Amino acid sequence: MAKTLKPKTNALRHLDAKKIPHNVYEYDAPDGFLDGVSVARATGMDINKVYKTLVTQGGSKEHYVCVIPVAKELDLKKAAKHFGEKKLEMIPAKEITAVTGYIKGGCSPIGMKKQFKTAIDCRADNLELIVVSAGKVGLQVELAVSDLLAVAGGELCDLIVE
Repeated sequence: MAKTLKPKTNALRHLDAKKIPHNVYEYDAPDGFLDGVSVARATGMDINKVYKTLVTQGGSKEHYVCVIPVAKELDLKKAAKHFGEKKLEMIPAKEITAVTGYIKGGCSPIGMKKQFKTAIDCRADNLELIVVSAGKVGLQVELAVSDLLAVAGGELCDLIVE
């Protein structure tokens, strides 16, 4: 009998090592990338609990991670204020792997190469469970918001464009 292997990524290894309960969901990404709204649809998840991971860089050259609802837009001014920077910019897509260890479309706030200051949009506080990338295109992970905050070293704050 063939064994079904659970996929392994840095994010999932991190959750397993810390014994954090989670569910993994796979989806097809035939072109190698899907936007977050399409991922929510592909997994049958409530779009309000699926969040995307965005990596920014401040004038100080420090990197910061912002986790926001997939259907929303990051307010760079709000994020800069939260992180104590005058200005933040999105890092270029070609730098994602070098900075985080993940690829575009598969960037997880969990298990990056380095622990960056992380902010999760405050709307997540209304959720019991949140869904983020599991560290690979085609893979999502669902876990308690409190567990994501703990494992990512995150703080809740208002991050989206109104």
